[in-house]
Amino acid sequence: MSDKAPASERYGSAKSIVIKVAIIEDQRDLREGLQMLINGTVGYQCTGNYRSMEDALYHIGSQLPDVVLVDIGLPKMQGDEGIRILKERYPKLLLVALTVYDDDDQIFSALCAGASGYLLKRTPPSELLESLREVMSGGAPMSPEVASRVVALFREFHPPQQANYHLTPTETQLLKLLVQGHHYKTAAAALDISVNTVKFHLQNIYQKLQVHSKSEAVAKALRSRLADS
Repeated sequence: MSDKAPASERYGSAKSIVIKVAIIEDQRDLREGLQMLINGTVGYQCTGNYRSMEDALYHIGSQLPDVVLVDIGLPKMQGDEGIRILKERYPKLLLVALTVYDDDDQIFSALCAGASGYLLKRTPPSELLESLREVMSGGAPMSPEVASRVVALFREFHPPQQANYHLTPTETQLLKLLVQGHHYKTAAAALDISVNTVKFHLQNIYQKLQVHSKSEAVAKALRSRLADS
């Protein structure tokens, strides 16, 4: 069977599989500690640990794991940007953010980029291992604090009966890029405009949607299905 087949097909039932995990974390002690935890637990195997996203992007394809634990606050390329690239290269790869950040912008950026879960680094080891099995079974593991913030954000915004905010074609395209997890620089490149022009359009988007941040704009776009058109 092809190595690109879903893990459930490669290994059989969820209870009998060996979950192959890679780690992207710049803190050496934490990275090695996670590796020891995974390799020291029956049913888990660490296929690689990387101190930067650039290192992971270069090497991870040689021994593709089932799940990747990704730190968000990495040097140079940030974790959410790397998540988007990894998901584009390997669509079936499961990515779980493991970070200290619990603010709305970071959460939405990672999830919109393609993360299947979002865990805080204070997650106990047993819960972390269980979360890996959960994501393999099709779940979306989140730390309780993160799940509460996601639910609160979606409850806060209620689209009108007819969601028409009079966005221009450029503003609509920019909003779609934000939903996909793009940053200012990558959105500017995709639209072939400057970063300053992106910021100008964002201010107009915020005003039209009556929001104050990127995470609020993304939440409202998802609830109002503005990115589906």
